[in-house]
Amino acid sequence: MEVVYKESGIPKGSSGVWSLAWPTIITNLLFASSSIIAIKVVGDLGQDAVAATITGQRLSFILQAVLMGILSGTTALMARHWGAKEPEESSKYLARTIQLTLSFSIVFSFLLWFYAEPLIAFLGLKDNALVMSVIYLKYLAPFLPFLAIGLSITTGFRSIGDVKTPLIISLIMNVIGVSFMVVLTHGYLGFNNYGVYGAAIGNGISFICGAVLSMIVWRMNLVKAKYSSLFVLDVKRIKKIFEVGFPSALEQVIFQLGINAFLIIVAQYGTTAYAAYGVGIQILAFSFVIGFGFSMAGASLVGQHMGAGDNIQAKRSAWSGMKLSIVFMTIFGAFIIFFAEPIVGFLINDADVIKLTVIFIWIMGSLQPLMAVEFSLGGALRGAGDTRSPLFITLTCLLFIRVLSALVLLYIGAGIEMIFATLIADYFVKAILFVKVFRSEKWMEALTIKEDL
Repeated sequence: MEVVYKESGIPKGSSGVWSLAWPTIITNLLFASSSIIAIKVVGDLGQDAVAATITGQRLSFILQAVLMGILSGTTALMARHWGAKEPEESSKYLARTIQLTLSFSIVFSFLLWFYAEPLIAFLGLKDNALVMSVIYLKYLAPFLPFLAIGLSITTGFRSIGDVKTPLIISLIMNVIGVSFMVVLTHGYLGFNNYGVYGAAIGNGISFICGAVLSMIVWRMNLVKAKYSSLFVLDVKRIKKIFEVGFPSALEQVIFQLGINAFLIIVAQYGTTAYAAYGVGIQILAFSFVIGFGFSMAGASLVGQHMGAGDNIQAKRSAWSGMKLSIVFMTIFGAFIIFFAEPIVGFLINDADVIKLTVIFIWIMGSLQPLMAVEFSLGGALRGAGDTRSPLFITLTCLLFIRVLSALVLLYIGAGIEMIFATLIADYFVKAILFVKVFRSEKWMEALTIKEDL
């Protein structure tokens, strides 16, 4: 099957989607693996240590999610200009993106450091789990600006079709990060034994490696996206990134607020339920990164094809991405349903946590086809510059279906299994809405670049 669109050099069709998706999937599988390994490394230190690690990851994911929202604007703009054969414009948008995300992450890190305790207490943790989570966050917070730099640069690379460079960088940073995580948590090779906090330091070191490697390959012009000065104040381009990316960033804020509201509800059922939900989410992260791979591929191809003036191929790329995403995520869902108990048992020794986590995985495994629709078509819409529609869908489904339903069930005294089941309605309605919005084709008019600058 042909992979390249001859007139523009842009990948097309199912094979074109796959050529961009698979390196991104592996990249993010590496990232998800490091999170799973962190839980395994601290798993023998008790429930409180696991809760602290999960909480630290959860809050760092908030930053990552908001950054990815902002970077939706970068992806749409860089892909559109690249497709229009304006590579210098793409590079300038990458430089302005780093300025924007770095500033945001520094502010976020300071807030996380100074307000760690009330924030974690708000999530429902108490006693030793609260104390350990606060210290974990204070170890992790100073490293988060490096996460922003690396994430911004590698997302810029992916938006113009360079998916292998981020894969190589991710492989190196994860090997180094996991090594330090294991060594520092247990005090091997003569290092101090930091216990659970060694996992935070290991993660932080991996963020530094990712940022340094990304900056080196970009600064030395070793990739398609050539270097553009970081020391130029360009208000117009920053404003454009913010304009396109803000709805997506707001979507991520709402999503994270909703997720944490749901987490607070789960925490009312005790540490066992809280740990089960957290471990289940970490296992499902492997599913999420499969979906995210197709989301990024769809965003890049839709943006590039629209930049080249080929809206028909943009639509085909999106539908192809959705079909492939459904296939791969459904296979993954069947796998984790079938092997749920041994997978969870490998990570956690607590019988009660294992039991609840398995139930959660059964529910989420069955929802993989619906989640695939959200990932793939959501990415395609954002790549076209339509970041408002996913915002509306997330607001509607997450807050008014998932969280509201869970609150009602909590109020009437339903079991934790029923709380988990509210996810079914959430993803079912989301899938319907994403298909309906994409079929309307109004997203084709969401972004114009000719008169931007």
